[in-house]
Amino acid sequence: MATDYKNTLNLPRTDFPMKADLVQREPERLEKWQAGGLYEKIQQGRAAAPKYILHDGPPFANGDVHIGTALNKTLKDIIIKYKTLRGFRSPYVPGWDCHGLPIEFKVSQEMRKAGDTSADAATIRKACEAYARKFIDIQRIQFKRLGVLGDWDHPYLTLDKAYEADELRMFADIVAKGFVYRGKKPVYWSIPCRTALAELEVEYNDHVSQSVYVKFPVIGREKTFIVIWTTTPWTLPANLAIAYNKDFPYVAATVGDEHYIVFRGLLPAVAEKCGWKDYKETPVPVSELAAFEYQHPFCDRTGKLYAADFVTADTGTGFVHIAPGHGQDDYNLGMKVGLPIYSPVNDDGALAYTNDLPVEQQMPASMVGKSTLSKHGKSDANEAVLHELRARHALLHQENYHHSYPHCWRSKTPIIFRAMDQWFIEIDHEKFREQALAEINRVNWIPDWGINRILGAVQSRPDWCISRQRTWGVPLPAFYGAKGEAILDAQIVRNVADLIEKHGSNVWFEKSAAELWSLVKPSGWNGPEAVAKSNDTLDVWIDSGSSSRAVTARRKEISGKDKPFQADMYLEGSDQHRGWFQSSLLLSLAGNGAAPFKTVLTHGFMVDSDRDKISKSKQGGYEKPQTAEAYVKKWGADIVRLWVASQDFRNDIVVSEERVNKVAETYRAIRNALRYQLSNLYDFDPAAHSVPDDKLTSLDRWILGECSRLEKEVMEAYDKFEFHVVYQMISQFVAVELSSIYHDVIKDRLYTDPANSARRRSTQTALHRLVTGLCQMLAPVLVFTADEAWEYVPGRKNSVHESDWNHKDFVFLKDEQDAWRVLLELREMALPALEKARQSKQIGKALEAKVILSGKKAGTVQSKTTVDSLRELANVSQLELKLADGADEVSVVKADGQKCERCWHWETDVGSNPEHPTLCGRCVEAVKQFKG
Repeated sequence: MATDYKNTLNLPRTDFPMKADLVQREPERLEKWQAGGLYEKIQQGRAAAPKYILHDGPPFANGDVHIGTALNKTLKDIIIKYKTLRGFRSPYVPGWDCHGLPIEFKVSQEMRKAGDTSADAATIRKACEAYARKFIDIQRIQFKRLGVLGDWDHPYLTLDKAYEADELRMFADIVAKGFVYRGKKPVYWSIPCRTALAELEVEYNDHVSQSVYVKFPVIGREKTFIVIWTTTPWTLPANLAIAYNKDFPYVAATVGDEHYIVFRGLLPAVAEKCGWKDYKETPVPVSELAAFEYQHPFCDRTGKLYAADFVTADTGTGFVHIAPGHGQDDYNLGMKVGLPIYSPVNDDGALAYTNDLPVEQQMPASMVGKSTLSKHGKSDANEAVLHELRARHALLHQENYHHSYPHCWRSKTPIIFRAMDQWFIEIDHEKFREQALAEINRVNWIPDWGINRILGAVQSRPDWCISRQRTWGVPLPAFYGAKGEAILDAQIVRNVADLIEKHGSNVWFEKSAAELWSLVKPSGWNGPEAVAKSNDTLDVWIDSGSSSRAVTARRKEISGKDKPFQADMYLEGSDQHRGWFQSSLLLSLAGNGAAPFKTVLTHGFMVDSDRDKISKSKQGGYEKPQTAEAYVKKWGADIVRLWVASQDFRNDIVVSEERVNKVAETYRAIRNALRYQLSNLYDFDPAAHSVPDDKLTSLDRWILGECSRLEKEVMEAYDKFEFHVVYQMISQFVAVELSSIYHDVIKDRLYTDPANSARRRSTQTALHRLVTGLCQMLAPVLVFTADEAWEYVPGRKNSVHESDWNHKDFVFLKDEQDAWRVLLELREMALPALEKARQSKQIGKALEAKVILSGKKAGTVQSKTTVDSLRELANVSQLELKLADGADEVSVVKADGQKCERCWHWETDVGSNPEHPTLCGRCVEAVKQFKG
């Protein structure tokens, strides 16, 4: 009766599934982590370890998690998990930015749709808080589903009263140092949102403006006019002066009986626009311009000319009309020469009379109430001004002007520059700007171009407008006296902070000014008595920018010893050089005395295949496939995370299904490699069966040497935050060294050698080290898969995320390395010859072949062990080496002997044992030792 030798093979077996089924299995593992308190166990296990703190920049609490936000959270989690594996205590405290215009704008819209148009501040705030908390809960679930471990039960929220109180205490320190003042300056103003905007809340879009050339009569010079050019005709009622460049040559162009003064270099362009076909030039000495006085084209007032360097030679006429209430350059010049900061525009963006000038000197009554907001390329205010200019024959030319213009990020409408009383932080207070620039140079910026971006932003930024005319935010704790004088005192701010920490910030909006004043006025106060309170809220960048004080310094698990407020790393998108990086830096430097971060890492934006930025504000919202949830539901979190790791995030990242699918193929290769290794360790006990390094077979020593090199390089890449390099190196190792060589070669010894043979135990020892190393290398990225595989690794307990990843070089001697380099070169020579023999039907499978290698290189392989290694590498039954002069040659012949029924090798000793006449000697021994 024939023996079924298949049952005597050591065939692989494992419960680690071949099919990942990530969409179903990952939530199950997540529940297991949460039920077992994995995050808490990790922190307890690292309680005495040195800290590495990555401080979370808070995402905004509205909408589902965008794929770009998922990238951000994944990158942070990769770093934290890597640092934890390497022995640091790296707790993660997530946070949310909860206040601000987007939420209030959305909530107000919903309330108006529901018919509630008269809600008070307290009602609006309660609705905004409910809205924010709803999306905090939604986003928390989505972030956790990505495999991000953290203190999700105790996040920081900028709406928490403790946070708001610490924010105000930091603000009080800045007030005490003299940084904060109230002034009337031009700010970005959103008309639909009725509020000033921060610089980061402004985005530039294409816009069509009304471009006009206007003549201003020069007093005392008959029919002589200064010609100005502007793309904002509605600002002409606010004109108080004209600027010129003292280095330009000016001329008067005589057209008929009128004389038009312009910059000589722009005269041809102006003449073409205005239709001056025949004109005569007469020089106008620039020294005379300062003495000129002009009559406003339609207002009953006069103005003068002033020299200014910001007058350029590229467009216009060489003259700039100056409205100090509607532009930064205009404001600076107005302050320098003593002009009123006149801004005849109300909160609704309409032209209006003000108290800055006598009414009779202001605009014609027909202009009052006209809106400056452009609708369909036109604004009522522009049309009113143009009508007046035409009626007075002051309009020389009008045309549409296409250009990039600032828009409100929320309403998507053009903003206006409007001077109004606001609160500011003075950036140049006691050389603070220079201190900030010096501090920037002490920080490690990754990529290194980040330093230039933030240096440029800080160098050029004006004073920080910190007051917002909104309801949903932290109150700006200022009062006003009977004469309108502003009262902003550091001790009062601290008293307000104490009040808010006890009762919440709604108390500011619910109590009257008199009630609040009685509660927060310092004892012994000798200043003016308050009769009114500020209705402004603080800029939301004050909110998030105060987290170094309100979170890092306050939370013991993440605060440092020397500088409790300072984190090791901040990590956000590249737009945050103008945003959170900058606000955090300025506030921490002013309030804490140093930057809040040691290293700042920047990632690019998500872009589509056309390289257009993908954002949820684009065209009113993003499509569902651009949410993180959609990606996770289709591929699973680990594939999304692997895709994130595969990208060089320092540049913009193209999002496409094709790219994610390609990464999914790599994931399957990695999973198959892990499964192959685990399936051959089913009978391996590390304590009993591990083979010492010096007793391992040459093949096993080679792969462990390769893995040791890989592990070291992977660690270096993680340390440099080059996760795409980690992805490339691991996927290459899996595809080449493992799948194409080692895993393929060792099947024979694993399956057919006696179970407890030295050679098989040597290979299992190598597999055990390989799968352990791969799980740890992959754990920061494939958080679910690495942990799942770890459970099947013999001798491993707990979670891979609780393990210590300590690299120990495997000593693979240089002689061994040189020998294996030759072996692999000879293998590459043999494989094409074997394929050719198969195609010619000379052999079937490679095991039917005998390979003969001759030449100088072949002659260097002398020991039996090395020859056996090469035979295994070529996966042939027999190998013969011949030392010969000349080029290396390969020949393939039919193997000697007969085919062994059990191992399929062709051997000359098949049949030598009468009990097993179809087996080779090696298989006979294996069958005798087989225990079933």
